Amino acid sequence: MALKGNLRDFSTTQLLNLINLARKTGTLTIQGDEVARMAFREGKLIYAQMGSNSNHLAQMLHHAGKLSQEQAKIIQTRAKGTNNKQLGHLLIQAGYVTNSDVIQSVRQYILDVVYKLFTWGDGLFRFEANELPTPEHITIPIDLESVIMEGSRRLKEWEILQDELPDLNVSLRFADQPDARLRNINLTVEEWRVISFVNPRNSIRQIARANNLSDFEIRRIVYGMLQAGLVEFVDQPKPTPAPQKETTAEKPARASKKSTEEQSPAQKRSVVIRLIERIRGL
Repeated sequence: MALKGNLRDFSTTQLLNLINLARKTGTLTIQGDEVARMAFREGKLIYAQMGSNSNHLAQMLHHAGKLSQEQAKIIQTRAKGTNNKQLGHLLIQAGYVTNSDVIQSVRQYILDVVYKLFTWGDGLFRFEANELPTPEHITIPIDLESVIMEGSRRLKEWEILQDELPDLNVSLRFADQPDARLRNINLTVEEWRVISFVNPRNSIRQIARANNLSDFEIRRIVYGMLQAGLVEFVDQPKPTPAPQKETTAEKPARASKKSTEEQSPAQKRSVVIRLIERIRGL
């Protein structure tokens, strides 16, 4: 009988812990905004795929910085009908990539899918025992202990980043003298790609889509760039100054002025006369 339920009652962390401790073999499918699939063999994560996102090896290699976008497109077009395992052998033999490049790229793709699931608070799940990917898929065994630890850390980081950058539809621009700042900072390949798209016409969400980055990844990169002073928000509203509290001396003066303005000319003259008489009596 398949294990099934909802992430509202049984989180991704709890599911992975169960699979790890019980050394389960099978496939876990989660239906949320997208459909995610993860496969396990004796408690180890070996495969993952997210919705309609391409899990073509050429795209994985491009995302990992092992192939250019143009190379990935050409390979993907010419390799129609070739599965990922066959394509990997061909690319290694042709000298495009190494065996280590393939393993690292597939491993990172699997982890990116799983880490995203830690942020899902809702979704139907179903675990089918002994169901595994077909042989043409590349599988990489990954210990779940490290995945759970890193996923939990990212979940906390995700909550902080959501508070700091709640809206991805805002745009960025470079701060003053970005060239001088960039010379003193070591950026990753993904960070350089994001930098190349910084333009008041591009929203953060558009930059993420252009670079195939998740909401978590783009938030982390942009937050780091903001903290380093490389970029700033376009048309960021200036904070409204807090109203100053009136002193005790100002309150009666303002009240006296208001009451005086609202009085008729005859009443104003009467007040003036009484004030003069009071002064004379001092």
